[in-house]
Amino acid sequence: MKRTSVKVLASRTLCRTRIFEVTEDHVLEPGGVEARRAVVRHGPSAVIVAVDAHDRVLLVRQYRFPAGALLWELPAGRVNPGETPLAAARRELLEETGYRARRWKKLLAFYPSPGYVTERMHLYLATDLEAGEAAPDEDERIRCRWFSRRELAAWLRAGRLVDGKTLVGLLLWERTRRGES
Repeated sequence: MKRTSVKVLASRTLCRTRIFEVTEDHVLEPGGVEARRAVVRHGPSAVIVAVDAHDRVLLVRQYRFPAGALLWELPAGRVNPGETPLAAARRELLEETGYRARRWKKLLAFYPSPGYVTERMHLYLATDLEAGEAAPDEDERIRCRWFSRRELAAWLRAGRLVDGKTLVGLLLWERTRRGES
């Protein structure tokens, strides 16, 4: 991906939290477009497609306040300052599920919502897994469950999986399994 330069004419912080910052930027974009953009400045994150020896995928279920629902998702979390995306993926898989993987493969990096969020998600395939004990963050209530390919396909068709990173991860994993990527 080739990054294009933009001239920031002015910027002001509207909100700052421990996880992200929201700015309003007055910019001159390529092609001479002058605009005001609200931007959620969020660091990178790591997403893990953990697959066991039986070709099942591990999903986690947790409450997501903005969605107002308990969602089944791939394990994921932010990349801490000074940490690589792969190190974050290893840490998050262990924290959320208790599993460690002996084999890791980077599948993709993508922007989940590039219209207003700077977050870039790094998607990994984790295999050759070893069980351990989970240690989720204090504010996380996580349930883990293995899903077969058949179950995942049925849940996808029924619209029971609605998290974007999970949809991208599962679809890319399926293509990778078939040798299409």
